Amino acid sequence: MKIYGISGLGADKRVFGYLNLDYPLIPVEWIEPVENETLKDYSIRLSKMIDIDSDFALVGVSFGGLVAVEINKFLQPKLTILISSTETKNELRPIYRGVGKIGLLNSIPSKFFDPPRNIAKFIFGTNNGKLLNSILDDTDLRFAKWAANELVNWSNLDRVENVIRIHGTKDKLIPWRGSGKVELIDNGEHFMIVDRADEISKIINEKIKTI
Repeated sequence: MKIYGISGLGADKRVFGYLNLDYPLIPVEWIEPVENETLKDYSIRLSKMIDIDSDFALVGVSFGGLVAVEINKFLQPKLTILISSTETKNELRPIYRGVGKIGLLNSIPSKFFDPPRNIAKFIFGTNNGKLLNSILDDTDLRFAKWAANELVNWSNLDRVENVIRIHGTKDKLIPWRGSGKVELIDNGEHFMIVDRADEISKIINEKIKTI
């Protein structure tokens, strides 16, 4: 069983480096979106990196969870694991959907998607500010703007069949608003894939063993 990891908006494979999994995890590197590309079409292109000739699972973190949900519509992973993410648009904050409706992000310059580091540390809720800062420093701001715009305009209402939700009870960016089964991490925040990696690794290993 291979696990393909899709990181969050502006993040990269470094967020998976703290996990201790019993199965190989292959980070899926972001590719550059083409002009006016939808999240669905982007996900189709990104999925070309996945070997569908052998069993695989998807792990999507934050914005990467949206991509994992889209990929799940046309590929058949044995399991889709959403960490600090959402399964449908209705689980996002209403203000995000409101921003999408009025098209606010289209008029904002890309440089504004590089937040002050002290604010980012608070929003992500992490003690590992050094790693977060390093990731933010390396973020392609044009990609961040495109991804943020796709998030607030996401229209998906479809549920994922074989899904595991792992969410922190203190997530500020994407608070838990879902229904159904979820593994809640007490006091976990948005960057918990790093800060609570041991607990998350245990959940993933146990769940994959069941399939």
